[in-house]
Amino acid sequence: MSGKFIVFEGVEGAGKTTQIQKTADWLQNLDGNHQSVVITREPGGTELGRQIRQLLLNDPNSWVGNRTELLLYGADRAQHVESLIRPHLDRGDIVLCDRFTDSTIAYQGYGRGFDRSEIDRVNQLATGGLQSDLTFWLDLDVTIGLQRVLLRGKPDRMELATLDFHQRVRQGYQELANVYPNRIVRIDANQSESFVQTEIQAILMQLEWIKNH
Repeated sequence: MSGKFIVFEGVEGAGKTTQIQKTADWLQNLDGNHQSVVITREPGGTELGRQIRQLLLNDPNSWVGNRTELLLYGADRAQHVESLIRPHLDRGDIVLCDRFTDSTIAYQGYGRGFDRSEIDRVNQLATGGLQSDLTFWLDLDVTIGLQRVLLRGKPDRMELATLDFHQRVRQGYQELANVYPNRIVRIDANQSESFVQTEIQAILMQLEWIKNH
């Protein structure tokens, strides 16, 4: 595959959506860049995924079992990888994705307490072994993130989980970053949007596939 796969991860309210859009705008206007830039997300990056997202997130009062939740995220990811991510990477595009496999480990593993080996099996089946070339972990205190969520409107089912749950999720991201330092880069998301974007651009500019454009 000649394309590049960049994932943005973090707790609720960390600013992933904003930073993905800013990064896409910057990459598209970068001198010498001839690669198309695609923005997508999980869950919900495909038509089927949007229906799964409805089931997983949109009804805050619905009860979804932990195993069901894990498998629905896996189904969304399998469809996403097969119908959108891999085809764009095969064409040489840059794919920017809001959440991927690390979210499942952090949320369903650390957050829900689901067995890591089962999560890994679901992720492997869904992705066929696809991993990001780079993951930006936007790290933010969970109380600040949840306050941001409340300010922007009606929280979804995941955002309404307990504070302890979100703190375990953040711990999960920290441990993943410790284990995969070459793939996961921590960004302090307590900083201003412009400062965070400057950091992201600086990290990308250090990569050979950016420098060689």
